Amino acid sequence: MQIMVKKAQIKIQQMAFVLIAVTLFFVLVGMFILTIKFSGLKESATELEEKNAILLVTKLANSPEFSCGESYGASRINCVDSDKIISLKEDIYSGFWGVEGIEIRKIYPKESTKICNLGNYNDCNVIKIGTNEISGNYISSFVSLCKKELREGENYDKCEIAKLMVSYKTK
Repeated sequence: MQIMVKKAQIKIQQMAFVLIAVTLFFVLVGMFILTIKFSGLKESATELEEKNAILLVTKLANSPEFSCGESYGASRINCVDSDKIISLKEDIYSGFWGVEGIEIRKIYPKESTKICNLGNYNDCNVIKIGTNEISGNYISSFVSLCKKELREGENYDKCEIAKLMVSYKTK
């Protein structure tokens, strides 16, 4: 009788070890599948940030905060009003668009790099919105940067070629 009890105990132990081994096998297979599934997560997050930046840079020049609207005659496409932009330089707008940074850089006429503020507004060529620098990862679009100026007692519209750059985060 004791021999049969010992055989039964051994069979129960064998069954327990087999169940543990099968469970460990499925856990390892599950971890392997999850590793493969989430391996591209960082790349897809970076791609999503890039797509958001592309969409933003295409819409930003025509948004009410940036666009010239009807103030320069007829409605213009991809026209940025530098008088509006200079007021957006405050830090309260730094996280408004959900990107690292926004920069508008005059391309022509070519000048030395001067960051715009209220003091040197007429003699600068780079307007930064937010506090972050434009990193190596940015999307850009060409726009017309327009403002009203006074020459010989008359107001006129001064428009220059500029590059609107939106920097996005990389994961």
